[in-house]
Amino acid sequence: MRKLVICEKNISASRIAFILSNGESEKKSVNKVPVWNFVRDGDEYSVIGLRGHIVTLDYPEELNDWDRVDLKELAKAPPEKKVLVPSIVSATESMLDGVDEIIIATDFDREGELIGVEVLEALGDSVQEIPKKRARFSALTKYEIERAFSELQEIDYRLAQSAESRQYIDLAWGATLTRFMSLASNKLGRSFLSVGRVQSPTLALIVDREKEIDDFIPVPFWELVAEFEKDIEFRAKHANGQFWEEKEAKDILEKVRSAQTGKVKEFTENDELKRPPSPFDTTTLLTEANRIGFSASRAMRVAEGLYTAGFISYPRTDNTVYPKTLSLKRILEKLLESSLSKEAKQILAQKELKPSRGKKFSTDHPPIHPVAGATKSKLKGDKWKIYELVTRRFLATLAPDMVLHVSEAKLDIEGEEFAAKGTIIVHKGWSKYYPYWETKEYKLPVMVPGEDIQLNNVEMTEDETKPPFRFSQGALIREMENLGLGTKSTRHEIINKLIGRKYVFGKYLQPTASGVALINTLEEHAKQVARPEMTSTLEADMLGIAQGEKELMDVVDESQEMLVDTLNKLESHKEEIGREITEALKKQERVGDCKSCGGNLIIRHSRRGSRFIGCSNFPDCRVTHPLPRSGIVVPVEEVCEECGSPKIKTVSGGRTEVICIDSECITTKERRLMGTCKACGGDLIVRHSGAGKRFLGCSNYPKCRETHSLPQYGLLLSTDLECETCGSRMVKIISKNKKPWILCVNSDCPTKKNSKKK
Repeated sequence: MRKLVICEKNISASRIAFILSNGESEKKSVNKVPVWNFVRDGDEYSVIGLRGHIVTLDYPEELNDWDRVDLKELAKAPPEKKVLVPSIVSATESMLDGVDEIIIATDFDREGELIGVEVLEALGDSVQEIPKKRARFSALTKYEIERAFSELQEIDYRLAQSAESRQYIDLAWGATLTRFMSLASNKLGRSFLSVGRVQSPTLALIVDREKEIDDFIPVPFWELVAEFEKDIEFRAKHANGQFWEEKEAKDILEKVRSAQTGKVKEFTENDELKRPPSPFDTTTLLTEANRIGFSASRAMRVAEGLYTAGFISYPRTDNTVYPKTLSLKRILEKLLESSLSKEAKQILAQKELKPSRGKKFSTDHPPIHPVAGATKSKLKGDKWKIYELVTRRFLATLAPDMVLHVSEAKLDIEGEEFAAKGTIIVHKGWSKYYPYWETKEYKLPVMVPGEDIQLNNVEMTEDETKPPFRFSQGALIREMENLGLGTKSTRHEIINKLIGRKYVFGKYLQPTASGVALINTLEEHAKQVARPEMTSTLEADMLGIAQGEKELMDVVDESQEMLVDTLNKLESHKEEIGREITEALKKQERVGDCKSCGGNLIIRHSRRGSRFIGCSNFPDCRVTHPLPRSGIVVPVEEVCEECGSPKIKTVSGGRTEVICIDSECITTKERRLMGTCKACGGDLIVRHSGAGKRFLGCSNYPKCRETHSLPQYGLLLSTDLECETCGSRMVKIISKNKKPWILCVNSDCPTKKNSKKK
């Protein structure tokens, strides 16, 4: 038989071909598309990789005129399917002659099922008579691939339709509401206002939290803390906890102030077991990765790379229970070849392997776990950090309970009760393998009821209630899951889109003025778009398609009716909406007052797309200030202590900095100073061209025109080092996802010229 295997990407096609052929596949090119051929058990195989979705939904060209197309017509218009990569479809079609079976071997989830079905639909009648099967696997390992191809399944067309319904619905909602908001506020071109079915209620969570923080009124409270000593010093708090009246706390303090001892009323101690954490599903992986410094999208990107390279299982899963068919022992044996071999050996030495279980169970994929051993020298940087996180979590789920010795005491001081609690780690258990969580230890001495304990001091402390925390990306993903917003495969993308659209910024997500304005407008005029209920209802309907309870077009029609109803509400307030958003955007773009003429300094964009700060009284006032090429700029309503110019907050690559906008200010020069000009003795400082590109220039310009090129991205830091070749100053570059490196500022340095020649 001749069999054609269709994979999701070239890297997975290459790996599957390698596994099935025992490393003897032959790579060829068909219409410049890579194809792997081999013979297995007498059957001829050809394996081809796609590029993810090679078919997309989009509206016909006549509906792409934003100014002329009626939005209600757009909301109900049927989109067209367009082939994104015709060369792959053409190459696949040319290979069909004599094929006896087509095997879809894309990732096994809704999107993967749709990707496979899209190809079959693009091939049309040419594949109608050819039998088709599905290979379902959770890891690109020999065992999993061999099992999947020996147990071929039927293609799940309803699962594919479930994913397709999401494309129809998201396209209609995104295109229609984005056009309405952008037209109403006259924000077109690159600065259009993006609105989405899942994106908007997610943004609303961040905006609502910010409102809670802004509206929060701190309430003062007082606590009484006693310091005791028996062999060791320890502290106990008044059993009342927080006192909301200062006088009440002061009265008790006066009552106990002169006491020399406290009498033990109760003392208990026992060992407590702390169960291991549950296995990783997608949400907990992204949440834990966020805790160690990864954005959600970056963590998922690295995890997907580790999956396709055959190091971890499929990273998109809702399962937190290992299936009985998964050989935990075999995985541990593979880890003996990793940099965590010592830990794997210790787990293997246990009498039995009894894994922890989470609350969520599904049958599509197992929890995320390692599938091959890897060393720190082979997987470097981000790859190793995520692989280690996944592997240590796996080890922890198989490790013994953590044992804590917990002691509690109640002590009486002049009739007032104080309480103390101690925690000591007796046996680290699973925490030995998963060091990302910390248990704070606090030791209490052994006490006997009735005995007197020396009292050293009692003090009254004052504090106040704190506002709620802003969402981290991990916490937001967990909240999205709780509310049914998006899926395990899309939540990190939604957050990334909000950041990219400059609706939110910061490590702990904070909305910009445009983000707040957008949600305020939706809350007032189309509340259902900003609330999770409508979105979660549609998510449930899409799941119903996969389960055979709903039909694709019925769900699409229902969503279109919701969309038209939303449009009616928005259009009745179009002028008001446009005015509200425009005012908010003006506020976001205003940096402060122009010292030259008293006008407004605002963030502008040049024709080339670069941004800068300019005066609203241009062309009469030509004051300008450069801005960084990337990242978010936020006005802070502060002025520089040195020069009186406005300050701005810049957020880029997770780093936040408040700086003066004036490039001639001493604070700015000190921050930008990178060395001494060899031509005239002036200062070499970081400057920006009219196009926004940064370079080193002399402070004595225009008299001295000495310049040197610089890398355009990354944080620049001055150093005290001198280049060994030319004696110029060296600067340090810190870039995202790269190790910091040292660079000579001299463009004419012989070392650089020799490097270019090589």
